[in-house]
Amino acid sequence: EIEAKYTKKMQVLRDELDLRRKTEIHEVEERKNNQISELMRNHEKAFSDIKNYYNDITLKNLALISLLKEQMEEMKKRENQLEKEKADVLLQNKQLKEPLQQAQEQVSELQKKLAHYEKDKEALTNTKAHLKVTQKELKDLQWEHEVLEQRFSKVQAERDELYQKFTKAINEVQQKTGFKNLLLERKLKGLLSVLEKKEVELSEVFAASNLDPGALSLVSHKLEDVLNSKNATIKDLQLQLARVCKAHNDMLQTFEAKLTAFGIPLDNLGFKPLASPVPGQ
Repeated sequence: EIEAKYTKKMQVLRDELDLRRKTEIHEVEERKNNQISELMRNHEKAFSDIKNYYNDITLKNLALISLLKEQMEEMKKRENQLEKEKADVLLQNKQLKEPLQQAQEQVSELQKKLAHYEKDKEALTNTKAHLKVTQKELKDLQWEHEVLEQRFSKVQAERDELYQKFTKAINEVQQKTGFKNLLLERKLKGLLSVLEKKEVELSEVFAASNLDPGALSLVSHKLEDVLNSKNATIKDLQLQLARVCKAHNDMLQTFEAKLTAFGIPLDNLGFKPLASPVPGQ
């Protein structure tokens, strides 16, 4: 009876424990299912947030890449235009090379002439002094000529007055006076010829001394300014393009690092780093 009693009690206890175990298992499964459902919801939400985040980043990057491509195309057009301008400048440089060489030869010749400037200046001073002497001699000869004309007039008056009495003497005086006037006129013509020659030499010296050697270098200075301006513009555009390429490459490295951190493969990325147009960068 005791054995039957405890067997029955043990059976009842086993049934209670079994029922409690099943109940606890059921509660554990419900909690597990609830946790799984909550984790799935959280994971789905996190995945949706990450997906939206990277979709936004992708759209922004695509827009930025499109903008950079447009800027690169515009820069390529500007670069082509600059290449054409460079070719035009080189052609102009080639066309101006021969006149520049001629100008340099003229400058060299003018420098040689300038080296003789002191000698020419001294010769000019001597010519001026000689010209003053010649002018003084000319004035003296003119005064002497006037005096002789007055004397001749006086002699003519005396000749008219004494014509009837002194015909033979008047003829002699006329012959002497005419011969002297002829000599004076020839001497005057010779001095005038010397004066004209000296004036021509003086004008040539003045023309040689008034040359401006600095004006001949204007063409070469203007060409150097144009080339320096074009080279500076080309260098500035190359630096701008290098900065754009660097920004694109930095953004691409950041994007690859983010994808690697989240375990996303890089096979289908489709973007490559851009080469810098400036050597060494």
